[in-house]
Amino acid sequence: MSTKTLALAAGVAVAALLAATAWYALRPGQEEDRFAQCRGSAVSGGAGAIGGPFELVNEDGQTVTDSEVFTKPTILYFGYTFCPDVCPLDSMRNADAQRLLEERGYEVQTAFITVDPERDTPEVVKEFTDVFHEDMIGLTGSPEQVKAASQAYKTYYKKQEGDSDYYLVDHSTFSYLVFPEVGFVDFFRREDTPEQMADRIACFADAAG
Repeated sequence: MSTKTLALAAGVAVAALLAATAWYALRPGQEEDRFAQCRGSAVSGGAGAIGGPFELVNEDGQTVTDSEVFTKPTILYFGYTFCPDVCPLDSMRNADAQRLLEERGYEVQTAFITVDPERDTPEVVKEFTDVFHEDMIGLTGSPEQVKAASQAYKTYYKKQEGDSDYYLVDHSTFSYLVFPEVGFVDFFRREDTPEQMADRIACFADAAG
């Protein structure tokens, strides 16, 4: 093979490598790399595996979409208002993280999606969320709407057998961080403190620009 042919072949190989590298760097989902230093948890399948579109009913009885809810960085929680301990504690922790961030000059919000639409009407959800933060968004909907939102965020819930009025609901307890136009970026466990959450959310907000 001539020197000219070898040079041509090498040039083609380099061009192909650069094209492949560019495709890898720019393919969907890779923009999340800007948050790598902020994440506290690894998600199987990547951040894109969690979240998605939904339609629910807000505290005013209006049907809203996910894009209408997530207008700023949002701490999202799935629970129910009759929950005796975990949901109130987690909701207060999330609201405390919001207040810490607001004190630092960040615009954030919290949102609560019920997994008990049978009892949690818009009015009930509003009364519940107002206890923790006046701007916490409360969301309910039909059983089908709630199930779709729960499945999008890979949450678990199951109504326990028992009294028709005083039953409990088993459910997962993660809190999710969702950014407008980006979607889910990370989640928080119950042991995370408001200060730890605020620090990580501030990191994400700064990285998002």
